[in-house]
Amino acid sequence: MNRARLVAALIAAVGVTITVTGAGSALWLYRHEPVPRGGHVAVLPQASSAPTPESAIGDPGPMHYLGVFEHDTASTYRPATLFTSVAGRKPNLTVYYSSWGTPFRARFATAAARAGAVVLVHMEPWHQSMAAIAAGNSDRYLRQFAAAVRHYGGHVVISFAPEADGRWYPWGWHHANPARWVAAWRHVVTVFRQSGATNVTWLWVMSGHSRATGLVRRWWPGPRYVDWIGVDGYYFRPADTFRSVIGNTVRNIRKFTRKPILLSEIGIGPRAGQAAKIPGLFAGMRRDHLLGLLYFDVNQHQGLYHQDWRLDDHPAAVAAFRAGVRSSRLSAATRRDANVPGGSAQVGG
Repeated sequence: MNRARLVAALIAAVGVTITVTGAGSALWLYRHEPVPRGGHVAVLPQASSAPTPESAIGDPGPMHYLGVFEHDTASTYRPATLFTSVAGRKPNLTVYYSSWGTPFRARFATAAARAGAVVLVHMEPWHQSMAAIAAGNSDRYLRQFAAAVRHYGGHVVISFAPEADGRWYPWGWHHANPARWVAAWRHVVTVFRQSGATNVTWLWVMSGHSRATGLVRRWWPGPRYVDWIGVDGYYFRPADTFRSVIGNTVRNIRKFTRKPILLSEIGIGPRAGQAAKIPGLFAGMRRDHLLGLLYFDVNQHQGLYHQDWRLDDHPAAVAAFRAGVRSSRLSAATRRDANVPGGSAQVGG
């Protein structure tokens, strides 16, 4: 996840230290908003106008999802709607990043649902060990979050402790024991299910950039605890291809599961040649029968690993992206979802 923090001082202010090794790891340095150590934030009940969940989301077809992350999603859903001018179609998936202890954003999820989109929530367990979560130390918070999701009532996709195969997170490779990570994942899913939050699709997210992509099975919780797979990846240089950024991880995952795979975070930088790389991105997704993509539409301007990932200032890239959308099921899916009465979150395939 490449959700950038605008300045390094903001991270320092909240007292977070991330061990970053290797040049590629710099990508993840300014991406999060950890909360201070201490008590959890209470989850207050919020009224919801979300529609009744539709079970079809559990079995969508390939090339169904066109999603986007925008920098200002903390306060409003409107920036996500602006991606329509780039893609030529309304997004039917969006995302926000949730620091451990912060409540579920039901109002944001409701606004997204009214616009025809499902929300993906990345739960990031800062300041909490995998062993402590597996032992139930965060159960009060998890039950509150699950109750808010259940009360919301619409579809929600949730990932927990994403990119564990990378070494840039305290819950990842070289920092947390894979067996304890798996135990924590299973515990989180179990608490949600016992709380009646059956409107959750569980997304297990790995990275396309990690040197440990061949070892991703070590973090696999098992098919009972996972609904979809997520793969994150970025094109930094001209030499980057779909195979090197995404395809190798997909092949390793396909060795042990046939669960649907979503590009849960993807960006193509100007230095990689956006317009030239986009056709290969869509071709690779079609070839590997992926669910679709969630584009990281953020301007960073902070070096090779923090490029301006946006497409809208590059006409050739916009044209290529729209052509990719038109050539795939993303076109028909988003067009149909936009016509769901009431702007529903019923994005099934």
